[in-house]
Order: sequence, then structure tokens, then C-alpha cells
Amino acid sequence: MTEESRPTVRGRRLGAELRRLRDASGKSTEDAAGVLKCSRAKISRIETGASGIRRLDLSVLLDLYGITEPHARDALEQLARDGKKRGWWHDYGDTVPPAYADFLGLENDARYIRTWQPMVIPGLLQTEGYTRALLEANPAAVRKERVEQLVRIRMERKEVLNKADPARFWAIIWEPALRCPVGGEAAHRTQLTHLTEVAELPNVTLQVVPLEVGATAGACGAFVMFGFSDSPMPGAVFLETLTSSHYLENESELDGYGLAFDYLRSSALNPARSRDMIAAIAAES
Repeated sequence: MTEESRPTVRGRRLGAELRRLRDASGKSTEDAAGVLKCSRAKISRIETGASGIRRLDLSVLLDLYGITEPHARDALEQLARDGKKRGWWHDYGDTVPPAYADFLGLENDARYIRTWQPMVIPGLLQTEGYTRALLEANPAAVRKERVEQLVRIRMERKEVLNKADPARFWAIIWEPALRCPVGGEAAHRTQLTHLTEVAELPNVTLQVVPLEVGATAGACGAFVMFGFSDSPMPGAVFLETLTSSHYLENESELDGYGLAFDYLRSSALNPARSRDMIAAIAAES
């Protein structure tokens, strides 16, 4: 599949929502194909994000599924329009592989972002020095000539926290991630100081799970949850390994990660005590 024909994140989100609405209304793909006067295969392509959908056809489907609430219809129409737009990261060309483009698309559109990070500082909270040191630490995964571009991309990502209508960001970090001196003592201290500053933003919540808690619900590893509506309920969960990245949309999987995040939140220090711990670790470094 070429990059041009590859389903976009927004296309898949729209398709998944249309499939959910069709199922909830008790309609079949044959019913949907009938009102659009097209094949069932086309409905399948729309619902997987492989094909776009015209605004008129979208309106017809929403009528069929009984969706009358204007806000819900407007949100889906906006998603259909945005699915054709290029993200800012496209300017970086092949420096951004498809899996990373998926992540950036989810992050850019999210109203709520919640993450658990046991080993490193979350990307949206990293300083340039910290990011550069992380990237340079794994030359097998990141070619030297691409490091600076990737640093710029990560810094540009931070705009989601500072734009006019910013995302709500909730990060839970395990204590070892705060104590690891990535980039040396000076870079480490700068990073920790930055954390205490960004934690003061009204749209940012930062909590620390101290080592003394012992085993945590986060033993499953790092994850990022994205919510796309006014509700913080996750619409996608993004997972990353050394060699691959993917995201989850199945409702039962989303519920499981939402529950894990709730347990982690309960195990963590409250935001004020978390800031105090970060400041204390910075003072030690």
C-alpha cells in the first residue's frame, strides 16, 4: 500500500465511529450500501478508513443511523473534512515514518492525553537536551543525521499544550524515570526544573509513583491514551516498542487501559507532593 492510499488516523477514526453507529442502530452494511447506492465493499472501505466519504453521503448515513443531535453530526463532518488535511509533520518528509505519523495525528487532534511512563520523561514534557541525549543513546534505532530533525519535531509537538485551546494532559511518571541522569547532571537538572514549571500549567496534571509503592498497575509498560471528545474517555491507546508502534481502538482494550491508569493515579502522590519530590530530586543532582 502506498503512502498516499494508506488510511489516515482521522479516516480510521471516522470509519470506526460510523461502524459503531451502524451497529448501534441495528443496520447492516447492505442497508448502508442501499441508501448510498454503492457496493457493500465500499461501505467496508469507508469503515476501515481506506476510502474517504463525501459530506452528502455522510449526512445520508447519519440519517439512516438516527443521528439527529447537531453537535454529534458536526463533529463527524469536521473529522471527514480534516481527514484530507496535511499535518504539520508532513513537512519533515520521510523523517516521520507512518507509525510516528499516526501518533502525531492522534496527539494533534486529542482533547485529552493521559500517559504512564515508567522509564523516561513523557515526550511533551522533555527539554531539548534530554530529547537529544535519548535519541543519541540508541544509534541503532536513530541515524545520527536525523537526530536534530527529530529533536525539532518533539519540540514542535509541545504546541498541543500551549495553543489557544490546548489539550488536557495528565502524566504519571515512575520515580526511576526522574532519577536517571539522562544527558548528564546539568541536562538532568534542567529537565527536572522544567517539569516543575510545566506542572503549573492549568491544563497539565503531573503525578509521581514513588518506588516505595512497589508493584504497580503499570507493569504492563508505558502507554498513551487519547480522548477526542469533551469526555476524557479514551478513543485510542498508543503503544510503542523498540521495533514497532501501534494503537488500540477496541472498547474492551480501552477500558482495560483506562482502569490501569485509574489504579496508577491512586498509587501516585498527589500533584503538589509530586512537584515537591521532583524539586527535591533536582536539588540532589
